[in-house]
Amino acid sequence: MTIESGNLFADLPQASGAEAVETLVETVVGGGAMRLVRIVSTGQATPEGEWYDQSDWEWVVLLKGAAGLRFEGEAEVHALSPGDFVHIPAHARHRVEWTAEDGTTVWLALHYAG
Repeated sequence: MTIESGNLFADLPQASGAEAVETLVETVVGGGAMRLVRIVSTGQATPEGEWYDQSDWEWVVLLKGAAGLRFEGEAEVHALSPGDFVHIPAHARHRVEWTAEDGTTVWLALHYAG
């Protein structure tokens, strides 16, 4: 058995123009796939007119920084601060409107089959 450990705030990538996505755990549980990822943003947003439409469910928590999520059909942006989480059903079209430009935003996202 291998025990892995680390720190979610260690070795954060510097601003590079693109978000950094790192898979921390990927496995099959109860016949369904599960993937846990760390996302590091430095001012990125979903390109105008584009939406995420994922076949998996996603539970995401903001650990550091700030961000705004918009869901299709909703007028208000969901502003997220450290500790805030969102449970996104499969095929719920959404986009990242903004992430903090004055620092690093760190997300933890769990993707799984519903």
